[in-house]
Amino acid sequence: MHPTDKIRNLAIIAHIDHGKTTLIDSIFRAAHVFRDNAHVDERVMDSNDLERERGITIRSKHCTVEWDGYLINIIDTPGHADFSGEVERVLSMVDSVLLLVDANEGPMPQTRYVLMRALRLGLRPIVIVNKADRPNADPSGALDATFDLFVELGADNEQLDFPVLYGSGLEGWIVNDLDEYQREEYEREQHLADGGALSPAMLAELAGTGMDDLFGVIIAKVPAPKVDQAAPFLMQVSTLAWSDYVGRIGCGRVLQGRLRTGDQLQRVMTRPIAVSEMRTPSDAGTMSPDGDHRDGFEVAGTEAARVTHLWVTRGLENREVDEVAAGDIVWLSGPDEIGIGDTLTAPELDPALTALPPLDIEEPTVSMFFLVNNGPFAGKDGRAVTLRQIKDRLEREVRVNVALRVEDLGRPDGVKVSGRGELHLAILIEEMRREGMELCVSRPEVITDVDEHGALLEPLEQLIVDVPDEFQGTVIQALSLRKGELVSVHASVTGLMRLEFTISTRGLIGYRSDFLTETRGLGVMSSRFVGYGPWRGDLPGRERGSLVSQTAGEAASYSLENLQQRAVLLVSPMDPVYEGMIVGENARGEDMLCNPTKRKQLGNYRSSTKEIDAGLKVPRPLTLEAALEWIADDELVEVTPRTVRVRKAILSTEQRKKAAKAG
Repeated sequence: MHPTDKIRNLAIIAHIDHGKTTLIDSIFRAAHVFRDNAHVDERVMDSNDLERERGITIRSKHCTVEWDGYLINIIDTPGHADFSGEVERVLSMVDSVLLLVDANEGPMPQTRYVLMRALRLGLRPIVIVNKADRPNADPSGALDATFDLFVELGADNEQLDFPVLYGSGLEGWIVNDLDEYQREEYEREQHLADGGALSPAMLAELAGTGMDDLFGVIIAKVPAPKVDQAAPFLMQVSTLAWSDYVGRIGCGRVLQGRLRTGDQLQRVMTRPIAVSEMRTPSDAGTMSPDGDHRDGFEVAGTEAARVTHLWVTRGLENREVDEVAAGDIVWLSGPDEIGIGDTLTAPELDPALTALPPLDIEEPTVSMFFLVNNGPFAGKDGRAVTLRQIKDRLEREVRVNVALRVEDLGRPDGVKVSGRGELHLAILIEEMRREGMELCVSRPEVITDVDEHGALLEPLEQLIVDVPDEFQGTVIQALSLRKGELVSVHASVTGLMRLEFTISTRGLIGYRSDFLTETRGLGVMSSRFVGYGPWRGDLPGRERGSLVSQTAGEAASYSLENLQQRAVLLVSPMDPVYEGMIVGENARGEDMLCNPTKRKQLGNYRSSTKEIDAGLKVPRPLTLEAALEWIADDELVEVTPRTVRVRKAILSTEQRKKAAKAG
């Protein structure tokens, strides 16, 4: 067990793809977390299959390294805006943050968001200008833009006096003085070019000092946890896990006192309340000090429990211990139920006085319906689930995914699920299908609000687009049609134009695929939620209709060859289809019924292989995200472990006609 003054707790925050997880790989190598001859995968913190496949961090994860007698707890956080709830819930466990900024891109939308959350909690960030070795990198420009961002977000004088480091997480070096490092690197290259060689002592020095400046700044600038080990035990749960052997496991930082295996504790549940719900003047004492949208909170209940297991993280492994003390980040089991934001205290403490505020998590902005799969192919690819099973799975997810909301609106076939964005919900759907579940999901819809005058409000986003100069006109025109407002235009030395827009979340749904087409795959876009604004009116819908099958069977080459002349196909020959299933995208704006199973009648005077070389084009691949963006309001995405299909919500052709007449 390390003394409190030898513990440092920090999180790494940044925009997506700015190098957080890669930097941790280099930190592990410098701290010799693994054996020198051990095989270690790249981005070792991305342990989830989906994270490795997509190259993004989805869940926040905790690891530790030891350096010069100090224990450094590091939390790797997601950089995508859809998973910002993971960032919000872990910042309460740390005393500082490492803010990574790309030396080429500078601060991006998610950089602003995570920095705003850190500054609001009073944390003093350490800025790392990463990827400083890249061509066209501009470390000075990125640092200036970062300082301007600090000022814009209202940082105080202490927060503005942030330490700055430069380096390359991929190459494994972080330094205080970039010019001196580059000069020494140039001298070494010249020495080698002249036929010289590096001595073993110099090689050992180079290998050992790549991260020394980073560790030194962490030890000097990150404050030790301010705790009282003599006080009764107190902690707040920030992360949850599950074990088939011990049940639910909670993780958090011990704020005061000590805890041993077998000790009694009490679990205090809290819930936020609005000012209008406060019953007595004393309730105002629970007001949140940060002054944000959470007005206050109250104790919702208590539960007595006994601690059965305690773990601490060392490296990437959890080690079971008998005792933990204030300042460290720990895992514990014992209570039958543990929720994120619960306060765990010693039994002698008064819950009303020691309960901690619920974690401040921003509300979702996008919703969709998760429905029971009632199609003809239900149960063929995976496990056909009932509404009760879908609810049970979503209930388990809500316990660990703090930004997710599930509402039962009384529909007999599904529930409404809300999240931070399309990707947030798409990852949940992908996890469910990999568990063998089949379900249908509707088109994403934005969650609206009203102001004090009854005017309708909708979520707005800040959109940053980097495109080559020749495509900027096309992008500006497309976003203007979606009611986007151009805020600024900047030209970079690489020939890219950076366009900043304010646009509704509704206007971005379904645009990503069009954007890639408009920029020929050369554009990059990123966005973040900035708040609610006035409703921007009707937006242009999908320009093309659907090609809807009116029969069931197997798709035939003869029929598909004729259909591809007026549509983009989504199915291949021999693919099973059913009535109401969408087999292509019509070239016109309306839906078109078709018979994709029709085969050419062959007489006995023709060869049965004559039509085998039908000139069919390759069908458009349909991924889950692409399907969610593409479908219309009256269509669903059918998700199974093997297949992603699109279909009409009402499968029967006759029933759709009746519904259209009635509607």
